[in-house]
Amino acid sequence: MTFEQILSAIEQAVGEAPQRNFSESVDLAINLKNIDMSQPANRIDEEILLPNGLGKSIKIGVFAKGDIAQRAIDSGAEMIINPDDIEGLKDDKVKARELANEIDFFISEVAYMPSIAKALGPVLGPRGKMPVPLTPDKIIEDIIRKAKNSIRIRSKDRLTFHLPIGRKDMEIKLLAENVEAITSRIEHKLVNGKQNIKSIYIKTTMGPVVKVM
Repeated sequence: MTFEQILSAIEQAVGEAPQRNFSESVDLAINLKNIDMSQPANRIDEEILLPNGLGKSIKIGVFAKGDIAQRAIDSGAEMIINPDDIEGLKDDKVKARELANEIDFFISEVAYMPSIAKALGPVLGPRGKMPVPLTPDKIIEDIIRKAKNSIRIRSKDRLTFHLPIGRKDMEIKLLAENVEAITSRIEHKLVNGKQNIKSIYIKTTMGPVVKVM
């Protein structure tokens, strides 16, 4: 798959998409082959830093107090969750679900991870939103910056999975560079590299499906 093939597919997908009164997401569908996804070692669970971001704001929530909480706010976190409120969220399922749906990415000081797992694990776990632990070797500003421009790929046991690559109003070249970064990383993780990729498709939220390869 060449960069020109990616560019052509995105141009077609974006060009043929009906005009909408909102900026649609552009999504990638990847189909794998000749790989046993029932084996955990073959599954893909990767965080990929996109060279051009997703073209939209990623909402970040941080479980923290004091200096860490303030630094998180200064770095662009949309929400600070007081660790004292974690236990209450366990008993308020509606509020817990609202939090999980509103926030795209969570970070937590290490000390609060056990409480979060116990109180919010059933809500955040299935959504793939358990917090990234802020261990002593990590810097909150770096995690937030990376989260704003990253996607998480979890294939689980499926041979087909979908992921966003950006927004329809982004430049075609920028979207193509994001696709190239994603496919390169996935090929690297697969047992037989590109030989395990059956096909790749691109589409906007409401537009037609276009085959890349």
